[in-house]
Amino acid sequence: MRDAAQPQPDLGGFTLAHARPGNPAIMAVVNRTTDSFYESAVTAEQAIAAVETAVDEGANIVDIGGVRAGRGRDISIAEEIDRVCPVIEAVARSHPDVLISVDTWRHEVAEAACAAGAGMLNDTWAGVDPELARVAAGHDAGIVCSHTGGLPPRTDAHRNRYGLSAGEVVDRTLEGVIGLAEAARNAGVAAEKIIIDPTPDFGKNSYQSLRLLRGLEAFVQTGFRVLLAISRKDFVGEAIGDVAPDERLSGTIAATALSVAKGAAMIRTHDVRATADAIDVALAITGDAAPKHTVRGLR
Repeated sequence: MRDAAQPQPDLGGFTLAHARPGNPAIMAVVNRTTDSFYESAVTAEQAIAAVETAVDEGANIVDIGGVRAGRGRDISIAEEIDRVCPVIEAVARSHPDVLISVDTWRHEVAEAACAAGAGMLNDTWAGVDPELARVAAGHDAGIVCSHTGGLPPRTDAHRNRYGLSAGEVVDRTLEGVIGLAEAARNAGVAAEKIIIDPTPDFGKNSYQSLRLLRGLEAFVQTGFRVLLAISRKDFVGEAIGDVAPDERLSGTIAATALSVAKGAAMIRTHDVRATADAIDVALAITGDAAPKHTVRGLR
């Protein structure tokens, strides 16, 4: 492992500066778990192979996680480190052009992951461990500031209360992520390395998650880059009907294209190639990118 005392720069050819509205980055989900809701890489070898596939299909960032977001058996800090760090080390060696993110809420795991080669901390549980931002600052790493409505880690949304106004979930979520972003800056994280994530489905029902996406411009207008982790989530399945995660790809792609058009700078996904295609078409329609192959009508 690298010396944990030495701050690490953005790794390789892709940095957070490259991800922006009009040029969104693709963050591939790599779950080094046994019980994730959609896909798991049970062994380190499977996780490394999943990274290879994701990079080949167009991922700029890989988000490596060792603990299922939802309920499940307890995973100790040591076990989480053992799950993610060997994968991070291997990816840092084989893909220096890819930014490595670690999905964790625990500063001990974040410290070990940054020492192993991670350049970004995806704090899915909204700053429940305030030391996480200090780890990011100490390693010159990026950090994702999310919103969970006050839920502790690994719990499910249940009868949350945002008031009677349809827009209150937007206001409360915006207030939450901005507060965490300010805390990260106070801890020493550079502003350009702070990402905000409205976090649909976490502490929110499907109506509230959909309302967040309708109001996505409010998050973009903060000046922080916006990450959306919407891949195959429950609100997508409920928008379609009673649809299981393995049948939610088309719905996810629709949400992805709309979110990119609204200014999302990063899309976290299980399906890199389909997401890359959706982004290409969305940006061609908005005029932020040209079509990649234009011969129709010219022959």
